Amino acid sequence: MKIGIYGGSFNPPHLGHMAAAESAAKYLGLDELLLIPAGIPPHKMLSADAAGADDRLAMTRLMGEQIALDTGVKVTVSDMEIARGGKSYTADTLRILHEEHPDDELWLLMGTDMFLTFQYWYKPDEIVRYAGLCAFGRTEKDGEELFAPQRKYLGQRFPGSRVVTMTLPNLVDVSSTELRARIPKRETDGLLAPAVLGYIYRKHLYGTNLDLKRLTLEDLRPIALSYLKAKRIPHVLGTEQTAKRSRKSTARTSKRRALPRSCTTRPSVFRWKSSSRCASTTTSNSTSWRKRCSSCCTPRPARRSRATCTARMTRFTTRSCGTRRARQI
Repeated sequence: MKIGIYGGSFNPPHLGHMAAAESAAKYLGLDELLLIPAGIPPHKMLSADAAGADDRLAMTRLMGEQIALDTGVKVTVSDMEIARGGKSYTADTLRILHEEHPDDELWLLMGTDMFLTFQYWYKPDEIVRYAGLCAFGRTEKDGEELFAPQRKYLGQRFPGSRVVTMTLPNLVDVSSTELRARIPKRETDGLLAPAVLGYIYRKHLYGTNLDLKRLTLEDLRPIALSYLKAKRIPHVLGTEQTAKRSRKSTARTSKRRALPRSCTTRPSVFRWKSSSRCASTTTSNSTSWRKRCSSCCTPRPARRSRATCTARMTRFTTRSCGTRRARQI
């Protein structure tokens, strides 16, 4: 079984993380994807406005549910690095995972910056012994010209290592620092999954301070979605669209019913009655129902003579002797 391991601070997890994980899962043909938020990242300090470990774990779970729904791959979110305490070294994590999955094929997913500095990681030789490396570029610049020399170097430095690179030119390219600065300004369109944004709002993370008792519809929608399982979100959004279409249809029907009857329906010939105000304009000699009263616009049906009606109901048949007779029906 192929298992992909994708770690990081996920502070917060954004659509770039999600798209990269989905693309790598499809490219490698993964059977399972393991998302592991770091407890204390060894390569950088968490910012002062960083979300707590529990919040980062919860947001990663929301992202994981969406990835599972999009790809059909089993996604597991692990708190092993948070629970372990101390700096979250990848070598320690892979050693534990290798012991738990001795017969499985492990792949470590990483971005361009991490891949280009991999030789400076803590115990890189141990990492490549336990797992293959899958690096993905977020821009068109992160192509073969950048990846090929590093891939060749790692192959020489760590013989027998498995290294795969891929470029995703349409991937969301935003740094977590820039994203955290945008969140209080509400400049996150196309950067965060709605459920993750809703979690940030209701937990007042990254400088947000919404009054949850006085929310606009724009703010209420992501907050509501953050309480749902990812597989329920398409159904809820579909129901919302159906309700909008139904409301528009009802509004059109109500407007139609508010119009005068003469403007919306054709009156029945047998139930038509002239009103007193129409008496002066309608006469018994009218020859067409299309004639209208100038005062109320109600069409008057034509009156047919008895002779005309009788003629219409006359059918000619032929006797056996060849003479014709009219039979009234």
